[in-house]
Amino acid sequence: MTTVLLLICSNIFMTLAWYGHLKFPHLPMVTAILIGWSIALIEYCFAVPANRIGYFHGFSGEQLKIIQEIITLSVFAVFAAVVLKEPIGWRYLGAFGCIVGAATFMFAGRA
Repeated sequence: MTTVLLLICSNIFMTLAWYGHLKFPHLPMVTAILIGWSIALIEYCFAVPANRIGYFHGFSGEQLKIIQEIITLSVFAVFAAVVLKEPIGWRYLGAFGCIVGAATFMFAGRA
């Protein structure tokens, strides 16, 4: 559970770092990059412990990656709807379904 919570925090900061600047088109590119890097540093402070804790407590690397992808799509969907005012349509649902399918394959047969 610690791993998942840390990955959620990590992905919130990652989404802000990668896409938050889209709400501020007036910012110069260099400024947007520097702000993004600053936010990404915080993201790494959550991501690295999440992956280390998860890996050393039973998750494989591929399982950690698929968990991260599920969280990334979920966090981004909320961000896109709330911040960017983009509708969540069938493409989000289809993509999420595909990732759930990938997770099923990744976790099948593992204890």
